[in-house]
Amino acid sequence: MPSTEAPIGAQQFVPGSATSLDELKTAAAKCEGCELFEPATQTVFGRGGADARVVFVGEQPGDVEDQKGLPFVGPAGRLLRDAVDAAGIDASSVYITNSVKHFRFELRGARRIHQTPGPAHITACRPWLVAEFALLKPEMVIVLGATAAKSLLGPSFRVTRSRGQLMPWPAAAQFPDDFPATQAQALATIHPSAVLRADDRDQAYAGLVADLTVAAQAIGG
Repeated sequence: MPSTEAPIGAQQFVPGSATSLDELKTAAAKCEGCELFEPATQTVFGRGGADARVVFVGEQPGDVEDQKGLPFVGPAGRLLRDAVDAAGIDASSVYITNSVKHFRFELRGARRIHQTPGPAHITACRPWLVAEFALLKPEMVIVLGATAAKSLLGPSFRVTRSRGQLMPWPAAAQFPDDFPATQAQALATIHPSAVLRADDRDQAYAGLVADLTVAAQAIGG
């Protein structure tokens, strides 16, 4: 699919009768909803239990995740696991996924350099995120970084301005009717990769932990 064409979107690949996350994951492996599937190694679907109390939503898989087929298993994922533990969130109660399920990159020699997904990619992949939430009933939705925030909370949302603040979910969502009504809350914070890029990593990490601690306290750990 040429990148100049509008993505067809993932909806036709999402099984309407799916009753489990495993069914969604199997179907997502065959998704060709946008051109990102062509150069990527594989679809990287979410992971965690259907009974997860906390759902993390990031941007997209990175190079390591694309190769291993699992979200947040690279350096940013390791840092996030440390921050989750430090904040007092039970890691066994977490489901983690991304707004975009394929790795968008640019080849520079032998290196694959991360490229931020565009609005068309976010829109094309949104049906998978909606399908995941249809099976999940979390108490807390934690949005990691600007791309995920645009996907879930709308293009005007600014993580730097509103990070660490509790919001009602799904009322805070850009299209709340897409998501099942729950008594959950949402909170946005920086993506762990931003901590890795920060000039002062200690300060950035402390800020991430502080935001996650707000979420942990809201659900009682």
